[in-house]
Amino acid sequence: MKRFLKLAAVVAVAFSVSFCASVEQMAKMAALVKTESNPQVLECVANQIPASYTVKFPEKYFNQKAILKVTPVLVYNGGEMAGPDFWMQGEKIRDNYHVIAYNRASSMTRDLIFPYKEGVEKAKLELRATVYNAAKTKSFAYPIPFKVAEGTNCTYMLAKTSGELFQEEHGYQKELTEEVETQILYDVNKADVKAARLNSKEIKEFEKFLKNAKKDSKRTVKSSKIVGYASPEGPEDNNNKLSTQRARSAKAAYDKTIAKNAELDVDVKVEEKGEDWEGFKKLVEQSNLEDKDLIIRVLSMYQDPAIREREIRNMSKVFQTLNKKVLPQLRRSRIVTNVKRMNFTDDELKEMVKNNSDQLTESAMLYYAANISKDKNEKIDILKKAAQKFNSEKALNNLAALYLNYNEADNAAKYLGQIKSKSAGLYNNLGVVQMQKGNYDKAAELFKMAKGENGEIIGIAKENLGAIDILRGDYKSALKNLEGSTCYNYGLALILNGKLNEAKAYLKKENCPNQSYLRAIIAARQGNESAVDTELSKAFKLEKYEKRAENDIEFAGLE
Repeated sequence: MKRFLKLAAVVAVAFSVSFCASVEQMAKMAALVKTESNPQVLECVANQIPASYTVKFPEKYFNQKAILKVTPVLVYNGGEMAGPDFWMQGEKIRDNYHVIAYNRASSMTRDLIFPYKEGVEKAKLELRATVYNAAKTKSFAYPIPFKVAEGTNCTYMLAKTSGELFQEEHGYQKELTEEVETQILYDVNKADVKAARLNSKEIKEFEKFLKNAKKDSKRTVKSSKIVGYASPEGPEDNNNKLSTQRARSAKAAYDKTIAKNAELDVDVKVEEKGEDWEGFKKLVEQSNLEDKDLIIRVLSMYQDPAIREREIRNMSKVFQTLNKKVLPQLRRSRIVTNVKRMNFTDDELKEMVKNNSDQLTESAMLYYAANISKDKNEKIDILKKAAQKFNSEKALNNLAALYLNYNEADNAAKYLGQIKSKSAGLYNNLGVVQMQKGNYDKAAELFKMAKGENGEIIGIAKENLGAIDILRGDYKSALKNLEGSTCYNYGLALILNGKLNEAKAYLKKENCPNQSYLRAIIAARQGNESAVDTELSKAFKLEKYEKRAENDIEFAGLE
């Protein structure tokens, strides 16, 4: 009985194939035709969906006088898109279509591309076929479309394309160091401190400042330094000893009068510098001496102190002037005191912005906009004031960056266009403007111009290039440009390159919904359903991911 059934089945198949000699039966016997797609799950790359489909015909199926039209159709949530028709013909048709043999199995493969449209995530690729007789006077549609692929992977669209921005440093310091100084002058070849010089106006003002600083709640006197010098005249050994003696006598005078009167108790460091050639050069440069250029040239030509002094003394007329106006100022000890001053607190800055913004410095305004204000309009207002008051290109850049953070590329371009100094940061932000506008080729050009002093593209510009690489479908280049960065796009690039374990190790921010969604994709690709559920629950803190996951082919087949 079983043998009879098998024989009957063979006869039925043979009859069916033979029966397909008619055009109408080609349509009726569609089940004999095999179709496939590469890939079976479609993937969107650079806003396009490429695919290829193959149709396989068995021996003695294709009528020699038949014409067959195949139309690929992408059916998606919201509509459908038809690709280009492909025409085939039997061996006895005299036309220019693709010929399919009758007496042997045959196949044909075609490539196609569909544009991305919203809803293609749950698409299916169908092949719809219609067979005609030789004259095309009769046609028969295949009863059921061939479904060759289902779903479209759009994971690359998770790339962050808002852009990494260059922000100018505000430079505002919460603590400032003030360096105040005075000096004690000496007679030639002397190291004793005269009482009259300790009672000079300069010394008294110095004492008064230190005393007031000690009482000032915003100031703290930290330390003092006393440095002894000798004017560069006479034997060097003698001058070295003289500078040491002067440093010691100044320290004694400081302890007895200045520190006592100012009620200071701070560390004091004592140094001796010997001959003060540096001070000599500075005073000559600031003078109106006729031969000062010649003197400075001598200093640059000779390093030996004795030769320097000899050459300068040879200019007798000049030396007389030096001896009267310059050298006496170098017989000295400097007293330098470091004072820490607290800058305005955040609360004080808030009050000043509200009532007295004209007193704010450029750095304070940039700091306020970046670190204190939470209001977009207030940030814009303070940065505009800083740009106008200080002609500040830093403020213009940060104002543009603020607009870019809100995806307001046109407003950002307006202020970036006012910056005259061409820098890597400027080119980067100009590139972000173009990226946000969707002009990726122009954006890439600008990012490549964002080079630092070493001639290399700066880090954030390379990260932005990596984002464009992802959008273009060049995942290998994206990985190269993003390598070493700490941005989210690097994790995505690892996934798109199939480096799942590396991506999993990289994406460590537990409280980041964006990274959680990428970890869910990794888990799905590795078949870890429990991890998918865990990561998606974290990702769903952002509503957009809950909606996306419903249609994401990455999670197809998971319960």
